[in-house]
Amino acid sequence: MPIEQPKLVTIIGGSGFIGTQLVQDLARMGYRVRVGVRRPDLAGHLRPLGTVGQIQPMQVNVRNYESVMAGVAGSDVVINLVGILYEGGRQRFRAVHTMGAAHVAQAAARAGVKTLIHMSALGADAESDSTYLRSRALGEDEVRKHFPEAIIIRPSLVFGPDDSFFNRFGMLARYLPVLPAVGAKSRFQPVYVGDVAMAIAKAAGGAAKSGTIYELGGPDVVTMHQIMELVNEYAHRNRPIFDVPEGLAKFMAWFAQWLPHPLLTIDQVITLQNDNVVSEAAEGEKHTLKAFGVAPTPMDDVLPDYMWRFRKHGEFERVEA
Repeated sequence: MPIEQPKLVTIIGGSGFIGTQLVQDLARMGYRVRVGVRRPDLAGHLRPLGTVGQIQPMQVNVRNYESVMAGVAGSDVVINLVGILYEGGRQRFRAVHTMGAAHVAQAAARAGVKTLIHMSALGADAESDSTYLRSRALGEDEVRKHFPEAIIIRPSLVFGPDDSFFNRFGMLARYLPVLPAVGAKSRFQPVYVGDVAMAIAKAAGGAAKSGTIYELGGPDVVTMHQIMELVNEYAHRNRPIFDVPEGLAKFMAWFAQWLPHPLLTIDQVITLQNDNVVSEAAEGEKHTLKAFGVAPTPMDDVLPDYMWRFRKHGEFERVEA
């Protein structure tokens, strides 16, 4: 009898922060993993995460429907992790989060894919003043229209060793005399990248209900001001924290957003004015990490493992008991 091949999981946008962790988890579970990225030549770091030939990068651009069709062909599961934090060139929120999501859902349905998992964002709202959150919500609508059984994952702020949040503020704490807190009173529920990846991996294995939205948050609910306090604590800095008023933040962002890799944009300022926590409805229906049997990891268990790099003397700095 012919030997049955392991299931093929295609991850669109799988070479980034969350994708790298997810690729590793899926490889350990024995799946064949195809990673659709715009630049396969820059995804070589993924191959060693599995056995020989188990992980295959492939050129896929969500703005190009034909490339998405080629990427999902023959897949049992498709996972869309594509997302951007700011706009630049052809990478626009509508093109990536909305139309890109539609392309993936259409292609997955046309290819007969059994399971589609779509990564969105906590706080996605079609009526939001934030272009980012609005594009995420419209993307969800497109996914449900073309693939009604799709599983939608909405994480809060995701943290981990390679994140673009705590690392960014750790760097600012190293060089700036003060730490700016934009949206200082807004509440967040940071979730560990390993927990997000494991939830998605389990969803790929059938642990999620089709057509359901899952909201992923960690065990700690903190304000942006408190997050800056954590940066100070784990970077062993004592920077004053300046709660930036929204108007001043937008003024600063107007200049900063023109940089090639902006630290802040006006749309991000708007986004940060909103709470970013798991809803009571999701908690009540257990459409959270609990649905996947994943115990949320506290920030205190992870931040010391990588925030030491922003201390004056790095990992060799003496820690007083």
